[in-house]
Amino acid sequence: MPDFVWRAATASGKVEEGRLSASSSAAALRQLREQGLTPLRIDDAASAQFTPGAPAAASPGAAVTAPARSRQARGPVNAADVLALTSELAIMLRAGLALDNALRVLIDMSHKPSVGALVQGVLEAVKGGTPLSRALAAHRELFGDFYINMVRSGEVSGQMSAVLDRLVEHMERQRALRESVVSATIYPAILLAVAVLSLIAMLGFVVPQFEKLFTDMGDALPLPTRIVMEVGHAFRQYGLLIGVAAVGGFMVLMRWMRSPSGRQWWQTRLLRLPLVGRLALRYQLTLFSRSLGTLLGNGVPMLTALHIATDTVGNAVLQQALAKVAPIVKEGGKVVQAISLTGIFEPLAINLIRVGEETGRIGPMMLELSNILNREVETGIKRLLTLVEPVLILVLGVLIAGIIVSILLGILSINDLAV
Repeated sequence: MPDFVWRAATASGKVEEGRLSASSSAAALRQLREQGLTPLRIDDAASAQFTPGAPAAASPGAAVTAPARSRQARGPVNAADVLALTSELAIMLRAGLALDNALRVLIDMSHKPSVGALVQGVLEAVKGGTPLSRALAAHRELFGDFYINMVRSGEVSGQMSAVLDRLVEHMERQRALRESVVSATIYPAILLAVAVLSLIAMLGFVVPQFEKLFTDMGDALPLPTRIVMEVGHAFRQYGLLIGVAAVGGFMVLMRWMRSPSGRQWWQTRLLRLPLVGRLALRYQLTLFSRSLGTLLGNGVPMLTALHIATDTVGNAVLQQALAKVAPIVKEGGKVVQAISLTGIFEPLAINLIRVGEETGRIGPMMLELSNILNREVETGIKRLLTLVEPVLILVLGVLIAGIIVSILLGILSINDLAV
């Protein structure tokens, strides 16, 4: 029989490790549970990525652990740490471990001092009789209202592990959506950087090689050649100053755009841009729909869910429009009517919300809407890239070709004069 290495938690919350022989990982899992242990990880001994006695870590095992999350050993707690903690806590609670013992295990498994300190503070608050949601509220800037209210709903319903599983799923999808957007901008950014570097190389190194050749020709040079020579000369004379001014201007612009007025101006213009504006709108509505659907599915009251879901929207213009929904619902209006008045939802979304409200399944319908919008965002990004990439390549080619042609025209003009 194959050997397996395992890591598990005892009923007191202590993490133990060892090796056992079993016919399969499922049989090894049963053996550990029969011994009163809560499995955290099981690996085939031949291909194990950890050895008994090594520092504890949570990663995928034979259907018993959360998805692997690489963590930096230093630095503050980040979103990836919160996701890993949530996933690990859900596993241990689902396996029957008490909350305080589960938190102790998380402290032992932590690779980051900052994560360990965070969980230690939460554990001390829980041991003092404070509910988990209130203990997490002390770190609101890290967990956020959405997370805290989801945990509170789990406490009220007594289904904490199920709620944490939904939280993990929600955070995974949110992260996947953000990463798809970020990944989509990498290639165009690389093309833009190549274009800028190519122009710098042409104007700073290639054009000067021909300046001496064209010096004595004066006005006899073709106009395109004279323009390129003047641009190259200005670049050599003031290139450093231009670069410093450009960096300084960019920093000032970014600082202004972080201000309320600058952010309002940019986010308003962003929604009006062709193609990009429609994608930005759907991306923000995806965040709102998924947050609202997840909250309602876990028993959070409608008004509270609307306020929290509105806060998840990053665009201030859309946030102002969505903020009008909760007051209308509070006064007795229907959700679909309030949503329609915002003017930012398409007919398909309004019809889905209407069906959900009429059937009492508005939570699942909002999740379905978020899935539809998510697919549209991904498709839109792909279509936009098919347009942006060739445009950038074409612009780069035209600029470089223009410089080369202007130099060739100057060389040909010298030959004409010689004749």
